[in-house]
Amino acid sequence: MDFILHLINGISLGSIYAIIALGYTMVYGIAKMLNFAHGDVIMVGGYISFVVTANLGLPPAVAIVAAVAVCTALGVIIEKLAYKPLRAAPSLAVLITAIGVSYFLQNAALLIWSSNPKSYSSMFSFEPLRLFNNRLSITSVTIVTVVTGIVVMAALTLIISKTKMGKAMRAVSEDKDAAQLMGIGVNKTISITFAIGSGLAAIAGVLLASAYPIIMPTMGSMPGIKAFTAAVFGGIGSVPGAMLGGILLGVIEIIGRAYISSELSDAIVFSVLIIVLLVKPTGLLGKKINEKV
Repeated sequence: MDFILHLINGISLGSIYAIIALGYTMVYGIAKMLNFAHGDVIMVGGYISFVVTANLGLPPAVAIVAAVAVCTALGVIIEKLAYKPLRAAPSLAVLITAIGVSYFLQNAALLIWSSNPKSYSSMFSFEPLRLFNNRLSITSVTIVTVVTGIVVMAALTLIISKTKMGKAMRAVSEDKDAAQLMGIGVNKTISITFAIGSGLAAIAGVLLASAYPIIMPTMGSMPGIKAFTAAVFGGIGSVPGAMLGGILLGVIEIIGRAYISSELSDAIVFSVLIIVLLVKPTGLLGKKINEKV
């Protein structure tokens, strides 16, 4: 029974990683940028939801909507101010800028909310699901997190494959110049991609803070790194790959923490990634792309 509980907790944590990884994989797949400030957008989402409920006394639903709205706007602003001027710049310049934006958001949070951790009240408080004569109890946060992960992946898959904007995203991903010649607004498409990714980061921030009820300015750093690892693990640029990579990473972390060592759980996660990439460099669901030279 303990193993089943650890497995469920791993899927729950992995669903959070997957939601964050979907933001990474969309931005990279379409804009070919690694947005390492993504983890700090998670932190902003957590703080906004905290302020709306704890300071303003508004319902959790309003807090979640507010967090998504603020982070969506923040994602667009970051893209316009920090990344758009660097479209033609080398990858290293974009990477350094992303790190700078990350530190800017962390320090802004330090100035606004201080470095003291704050206790976070879960947004989900309905009765847990009890199975096997009450021997297995699944919390409301776990249920909501897993369901949200499934809904988000299904919605993104439909958007990318069925909508006009999804077709534009795929066209920009294949060739920005050709897409622009065909009348597709490349800048608008990339901005919408950042908006969607940042909105997902807000949802992940609320879920993460509800599952581990402490928020602080650095709360998004490690989950952001692990989610990027999950995106690479599953095959960066692939929506199903990000979901699969996130869930597997969460399960590996929780199982490793429970049965091997809590101190070595992070090392186990990154070791598995290294092994997978040595065997399949494109990730589990990634496709090899031949580039013309």
